[in-house]
Amino acid sequence: MVRIRHFVTALVLTLAALPAWAEGFLAAYEDLPLAPGLTEVAGAGVSFDSPAGRIVEAYGHGAVKVADILKFYAATLPQLGWTRESDTRYRREAEVLRLDPVAERQGLTVRFTVSPE
Repeated sequence: MVRIRHFVTALVLTLAALPAWAEGFLAAYEDLPLAPGLTEVAGAGVSFDSPAGRIVEAYGHGAVKVADILKFYAATLPQLGWTRESDTRYRREAEVLRLDPVAERQGLTVRFTVSPE
C-alpha cells in the first residue's frame, strides 16, 4: 500500500510539472501528452495488451513544425520517466515509444507507437 501511495504521489508531482502548454493527453495512452498544436486523430489508433506487453498506436495532427514537436517531447518525456535514445525514440521500463512525424500539405501528422522491447 505504501508503494502505491508513493507511486501516485510521484505521478501527481510529475504531471503537475508538465509544461502548461501541453494540449492534453492521448486517449489510447493515458500519460503521453499531446504537443501544442496537435489534436488526436479520433478513431485512427489502436490499443491492446499482448502477452509481451501493451501495444499502442495513436495519431496527432496539426499545423506545427517537426522541430517544435521533437523539442517538446525531448523536454517533456523525461519528466514522465522516458529515457531519450534518439530524437524519435524513447524507452521506459520494458516499453519503447516511437514518434514518427510526417509533414503533409495539410499539416503534420505524428504517429505514436508504444510497444514492448
